[in-house]
Amino acid sequence: MQQRIDTMDGFASDLRRLAWTACNTLQFGFTLLWTAGWISLALLVLAITGDRRWPLRMAACCWAPGLLRGAGARLVIEGVERVDWSKPHLLVANHQSVIDICALFRAVPVPLHFLLKQEMTQVPFVGRYAKATGMLFIERDNRRAGPLLRRQLAALLQGGHSLCLFPEGTRSRSGVVAPFKGGSFQAAIDAGAAVVPVAIEGAGAVLPVDGFFRGRPGTIRVRFGAPLPVQGSDRQALAEAAHASVVAMLRRRD
Repeated sequence: MQQRIDTMDGFASDLRRLAWTACNTLQFGFTLLWTAGWISLALLVLAITGDRRWPLRMAACCWAPGLLRGAGARLVIEGVERVDWSKPHLLVANHQSVIDICALFRAVPVPLHFLLKQEMTQVPFVGRYAKATGMLFIERDNRRAGPLLRRQLAALLQGGHSLCLFPEGTRSRSGVVAPFKGGSFQAAIDAGAAVVPVAIEGAGAVLPVDGFFRGRPGTIRVRFGAPLPVQGSDRQALAEAAHASVVAMLRRRD
């Protein structure tokens, strides 16, 4: 009898895995088609208007919500009223999943630029969109590129644009927030732009780092912390303060 129960349990488990594999395959296909379609439309709008704000807001209002819904993710946004969005800011967030970018695009109420890894320029559609809309790229293995990148970041902020980056440098597999690297915070100091800590919770459960597109329904929570002034701060102290704020927000339970 016990052997029969174990066999039935194993069969049910195999069916669940098969069902999830089929569901995730459909979700992945939808993600590719949805992304290609909206990027094509956004690039057409950019070619017609010459204004980068339109394709950036299309990502926030159309592309990102569709992918979040397709992944079965419910987005909760908190603390957005803490920030004066009429001014440019450097947003620094913990990084759990590739879906973080969708959540941030949707949560931030102004056109948003990202600092992306250089490899993203080679991704079909995405790389072209990123370059066309003025995203910046980091060569992680090229330390000599650092000073130029910081000047580019500062120039973007001085131009009145808000920028988001992930100062851990990579996605967390354990959920622990790694120390923030201080180099990019110098751009905020040089531009006189306040730093906004952002805590992202739940994204790693919705779309984990490991495995091939193993999406699961869940809630992604984006919390905005109080902006950190940069006057009189050095970049390492600013990075540590932003890290402490993100960790504190992640520990909060409402």
